[in-house]
Amino acid sequence: MKLSEIAQLIGAEFIGDDIEITSMNTLSEATATELSFVANAKYIKEIPSSNAAAIICNVSTLDKIPSSCVALIVDAPYWQMAILSAKFAPPLEDTSSPKAIVGEGSSISVKAELANGAIIGKNCNIMAGVYIGSNVTIGDNTTLYPNVVIYRDCKVGNSCVIHAGTVVGSDGFGFASDKNGMHKKIYHIGNVVIEDDVEIGSNTSIDRAVFTATYIKQGVRLDNLVHVAHNCEIGEYSVIAGQTGLAGSSKLGRSTVFGAQSGVAGHLEIAPFNTFAARTGVTKTIKESGKVFAGFPFMDHRAWLKIQGKLARLIK
Repeated sequence: MKLSEIAQLIGAEFIGDDIEITSMNTLSEATATELSFVANAKYIKEIPSSNAAAIICNVSTLDKIPSSCVALIVDAPYWQMAILSAKFAPPLEDTSSPKAIVGEGSSISVKAELANGAIIGKNCNIMAGVYIGSNVTIGDNTTLYPNVVIYRDCKVGNSCVIHAGTVVGSDGFGFASDKNGMHKKIYHIGNVVIEDDVEIGSNTSIDRAVFTATYIKQGVRLDNLVHVAHNCEIGEYSVIAGQTGLAGSSKLGRSTVFGAQSGVAGHLEIAPFNTFAARTGVTKTIKESGKVFAGFPFMDHRAWLKIQGKLARLIK
């Protein structure tokens, strides 16, 4: 899409070369043919180093945009980004791609559906009711139990097990809201990348990224009924028990352990080798490693136990 078309669509004016824009991306990841945006002051610091061809911004941010980049000035950058996301979203299925490729020794149920462009590795088991979307890649020795859904463009590694009813790659809970309380869907054009030796329980949901990818790193174990929101990153060998939810863009370090019914707020980072008791609520970034936490809001596990003991004595 030409930059002039984009400007017209969102009601912005621009001065510069009318180049072809191939996609949208974050400020830090955008290339010289991609469009980005800034709608939050905390990301202004990323503008000078961005390689984006153009950036959607409001007038207060205009002086931060480098001369090498085209500024598209609008009143509500986040709302206009949502509008444009629909224009860059790929089709639900890519009918132009070749038929799915299935590796040697793989067993595919006649009741499973493989979309065009899908690639299945060697010695896989794909059971009844499974849907594998366009351009999905499944590694060797991986098992998908009945009714697993893998949306288009997602990647699953070698020796993975995904149990029944799990959905990988659905859109995240992302939308822009205007001053009148109306909502505009943000189309998620990233994907999900699941590395090798990952096991995921039944009825778990892993949302695709808005841009780039949601990452489930090597050796991770997810229980039943876990929710992983868009753009999260779960570090190697982490273990997450059932009914735990991670809000968008949170990053868990290696070997993080969560007990059941825990929650993590969005845009946080958790250092490696931390453990969280059941029903812990993580509300801010944790930079220390090797700790045990409990409670909501979270605190040191021993402090939480002392508080519970004192509360119990108060009601005797």
